Amino acid sequence: MANILENQLFTAAKTIEQQLDQQIDRLDNLDSDDLKTLREQRLREMKDLNNKKQEWLRNGHGTYTELADEKEFFEMSKKSPNIVCHFYRDSTERCKIVDMHLKILAAKHVEAKFCKVNAEKTPFLTQRLRIKVIPTIALVKDSKTKDFIVGFTDLGNCDDFATEMLEWRIAHSGAIDYKGDLMQPPDVKRKPFINRPQKTIRGGYDSDDSDIDLDD
Repeated sequence: MANILENQLFTAAKTIEQQLDQQIDRLDNLDSDDLKTLREQRLREMKDLNNKKQEWLRNGHGTYTELADEKEFFEMSKKSPNIVCHFYRDSTERCKIVDMHLKILAAKHVEAKFCKVNAEKTPFLTQRLRIKVIPTIALVKDSKTKDFIVGFTDLGNCDDFATEMLEWRIAHSGAIDYKGDLMQPPDVKRKPFINRPQKTIRGGYDSDDSDIDLDD
């Protein structure tokens, strides 16, 4: 068994080495015209990205804002395919913690629109998305709701989680561009990561001791 594993590892390493050698050979064989083409392609990509950023900023990306009602949410969703939306309630202390982190991430990830809505003032939207626990963060990718962060369970079940931890969790939906390792939580050494399934209650989500159930 050990020999089989060693052979598999050797084969994988050899394959990677060959791929690297092929890439190096291609780079070594590039002439001036090839380099010029690569440079022009890179410049086009940078220009396209800059144009996208300008469009995102015009649509309110880069700042964490509150939406007044459902109409404003649906209007925004037509302009911004990627959305991180915090459903909050004034009386819930944990919502203030979410606000703090999302304000930081909004400035960092202009590719998505970061916003919040008062769950009590947007009953139609809250019911449509089956929001039962406050705070809940709805994650929209390519105009489709991909995921929800319900309470703080996925963030270590603690109030002092790092902004990077929330960023990592949001990134699993694809709503933001993430450069880190999605397989490893960024602050796993500081706080143990808890990933237990949510139990349903009255058709919604169960809440922990500090999160608020809207049916209460």
